[in-house]
This record gives sequence, structure tokens and C-alpha cells, in this order.
Amino acid sequence: MKISYIPFHQAPQLSKMDVAYAGGDAVLKPFYRYEVSLEAFAQVIEDKKKDPDHRAVLVPVLRRQYAALEHIPEVNAQLDRLEDQRTCTVATAHQPCLFTGPLYYIYKAFSTIHLAGKLCEAYPDYHFVPVFVSGAEDHDFDEINKARLYNKTIEWQNEESGAVGGMSTTTLAPALDALRELLGTSEAAQEAFAIIEKAYTSHETYGAATIHLLHSLLGRYGLVVVDSHVADLKKLFIPKMEKELLEQPSQALVQAAHDQLEAAGFSGQAFPREINLFYLRPGMRERIVLEDNLYKVLNTNFVFTRDEILTELHQHPEHFSPNVVMRPLYQETVLPNLAYIGGGGEIAYWLERMDQFRHFGVNFPMLIRRNSLWWIDEAGAKRMQKLGLSPEDLFEDTESLIKRYVSANTDQEISLAEEKEQVKGAFAQILSKALALDATLEKTVLGEQAKQLNALDVLETKLLRAEKQRQDTSVQQIRSLKDKYFPGNGLQERHDNFLPLYIRHGQDFFDLLRRELDPLRPGFVVVQEGA
Repeated sequence: MKISYIPFHQAPQLSKMDVAYAGGDAVLKPFYRYEVSLEAFAQVIEDKKKDPDHRAVLVPVLRRQYAALEHIPEVNAQLDRLEDQRTCTVATAHQPCLFTGPLYYIYKAFSTIHLAGKLCEAYPDYHFVPVFVSGAEDHDFDEINKARLYNKTIEWQNEESGAVGGMSTTTLAPALDALRELLGTSEAAQEAFAIIEKAYTSHETYGAATIHLLHSLLGRYGLVVVDSHVADLKKLFIPKMEKELLEQPSQALVQAAHDQLEAAGFSGQAFPREINLFYLRPGMRERIVLEDNLYKVLNTNFVFTRDEILTELHQHPEHFSPNVVMRPLYQETVLPNLAYIGGGGEIAYWLERMDQFRHFGVNFPMLIRRNSLWWIDEAGAKRMQKLGLSPEDLFEDTESLIKRYVSANTDQEISLAEEKEQVKGAFAQILSKALALDATLEKTVLGEQAKQLNALDVLETKLLRAEKQRQDTSVQQIRSLKDKYFPGNGLQERHDNFLPLYIRHGQDFFDLLRRELDPLRPGFVVVQEGA
């Protein structure tokens, strides 16, 4: 394997804000608290000590969660350590995607695992636990019900509504059948499928099945998975949910940050509501709104007075679910957490939250951009080498890359740049003569110049097209590489599932990710097989 790194700014598929944050752009510094560095964690540790410590509630919740799962010593050791005041967490989070969804789901987990290990070495007086928060309360089913592998898409068909984590696993049978057929009959494929099948058929709810799957795959690395949809954890968040219901502070605070980021030239992310909480019951997760001094749950008959909704909150906090605006605050309330590791889009959401955190009295964590990784198989690496293309080249737009490649690999002159300059020179002389005679002729002369230059552009395009046809084999190979590794000009990690790589390389694939995905080392990780 050959491992290399490409700076984020050389990946045009990434957003402007993503690149700016990863590169330490000073314009964004007012929107976060800590510089991303190993040394800065000393201050984060001290600041987090000022927050209320809820591990006396958290650890029993986790022990109950893991009681029904396979005993993995590394995880149980982490739970024991979490009882100690000198143990902190570093966390990532994601929706419970089908079969883990796209590759970056796994990359997020290993970025977090690596960071925890690095912190344990740098701060031996403390211990650091990698945590994956499984967002089972999300209700956007279309975002979690697909997995893509071997150029095929497996889709979970289900008519249930409400939080995806509460959905029944019984409807997963067709998706599991499709996966079994797609993976094939090799020993490695059967072993991988057995892990997934056991996870999805051992539990009644999809949320529990997802935790089982992550535990089976990554428990040996000490990853602790947290299901935040637990009444005891929600109780810890009651004071903040009450403030959100009664005072609605989040909308103005987040909107102000949103507007400031847009003024700085970045696209805003969240659209905060007046009340950023859902009401959650089996098969239902709907927004809470305040109308005519009554708290109403949209699309239902639930209506509460002020006193009634506070009673409901205190008696059944599990019926309330934070939306994307409140979710980070909830996570940082219940965890002894120092840092959040997320993708560019997630970091953009968090950058709108610092004033909200300050208002609610919760320490704002260090924000760390997770690792991105591009895996090039041996066949692709050989094809790129034969074409003389580097990984950096493949990040380029397909048509631009083909044009540059064809121009660089032809023995014919297809550029008309020199001729265009000659035309411009000739018309400059013509314009000088015309202006000496009649100033009104300027528009006519410039118009004729534009016509001539446009004609040359058309001819140049035809010359390029002819050369592309002459180099058609190479052109089609470039298109094939781009379609394979950058589907839709997007990133491999946002499209492909981990299973093909896991089946081909086994545990070595995960061990490589554990070793190479260091989120404190910015840049795109490129792995080339056979190099």
C-alpha cells in the first residue's frame, strides 16, 4: 500500500467553508473556541471540568445497553474507565445508515478512535474514550435506507413513520436477502454477512440493531456507541429543553451566527425554528410550535398549555427530541466530551452554535474535521500509472482533465491561442484607424472582433474533438476512472459502502484505517493498492 496526502484545498468537491476551516482561515475564528491541536486539549480539559458531570447517570445507561450485546473486553474496560473523573470522551455522531451507509460513516469512527488513542499517549494522567452517538431519533428515512456497493443500490422499503431508530427490523428481510446475493459466496463475504445478519435479526428495533452492528465491527478498538434516546439521559437535558420551550433563545442566537457567516462569504446551514424540539411517540416525530399561547404538535391532535407541556417534559422527557439545532447541545450536556469530529457539513452546523452554547452554559468543544480517504484499488492504480495521471489529477473536473490530457499527449498543435492573439492584434490596429475617422465605429469593430474570436473558439473545439477521437481509448479510460472513483464528480467516500473493501482485505482494512486516519493531520488520505 502507498499512503499519500492531498491538501483539502486541492479537492474541488469540498465546500468553501470546509476548506476554510480545515485550513485555519482567520475569517472563521470568531465562530469557534479552540485551535485544532494536540496542545490545545490541555485547556479544553480544564474548561470541561466546569460543566456538570453526569457520568453517574451515563455509565449505568451504557451498562444496560451493552448487557444484551457480546462481551468485548475493550468496551467493558472503557465503561469502567468512564466512571473515573479523569476520563473524557471525544465524539462523533451519525444517523443509523443501512449497513453503515457510505464509507465516511466508518471513516468518522476511526478518526475518533485514532484521536482518542493519540490523546491517551499525550496526556497519560487522563484517559480518553472514543464515542459514536447513533442518531436514532432522526426521522428522515430517505437519508438512511440505502447502501451502495458493487455499483448496485440496496434499498430498505418500509412504510413506518417516526424516528428511524424505533422502526421494526422485520421489514429488513428483503434488504438482507439482496445483500447476501450481492456479496457472493466467498468465505470472507459469508463471514461479513453473518455479522450484519446477526445484528439486524437479534433486535426488534433498527436503532438497537445499528448499535449491535457497530459494536460487532468496531468494539475491539474500544469504540463506545451511545443511543441518546434514553429517558435517563433526556432527564439531564430537561432544564435546557424547558428554557427552549419557554424562552426560545436558540432561534435568535443561531440565526445571528448564520447571518454573520453569510456576511463573511459562507453559506449558512441551519434554519432554526422558534422551538427546536420535536414531540416523539411511537411512529411519530413532529415539530412543537407555539400558537395562541398553546403548545401544539404539528400534524397531530396533541395540544398543551404551558403548565401541561412542562408536566409532560418532567414526567416523560423521552417524549421530547432535539432537532439539528439542539442536538449538539444535548450531546455535550450528557457526555464528558472534549471534541467533536465531523465532516465539513457538520462542522458548518457547529460553527453556528457557539453563542447558543454560551447562553445555555455548556462548554463548546473543539471542532475537528474528520479524515477523508480515497481508496484506489490495484487495477485503478495501474491504469492511472499507464496514463501518467496522479491522484491529484483525478480530483479535477472530468472534461477539464480530458482536455488537458489530450492537449498534453498529442503530437499535433490543437490550440489556437496564438492565432487568437494575432486576431486581437490586427483588430487593435483596425480599431485605432476607425477611431481616427469616426468614434461611433468602435462598437462595430469590437463586434467583428468578437465574431472572429468566437469562430476560432468553434474551430478549436472541433480540433480538440478530433484529437479526442484519435485518443479515444485513453479518453474512455479516464472517464471510467472518474466514474469509478468520483461518481457524479462527487467523492468515493460519500457513495460506496465499506463492505467490498472489508471483504477484500479483512481486518487489515480496519487496522489501516485505525493507523492512518489521524484527524489532527489535515488533508485527504489517498491509499493506493499494489504501490
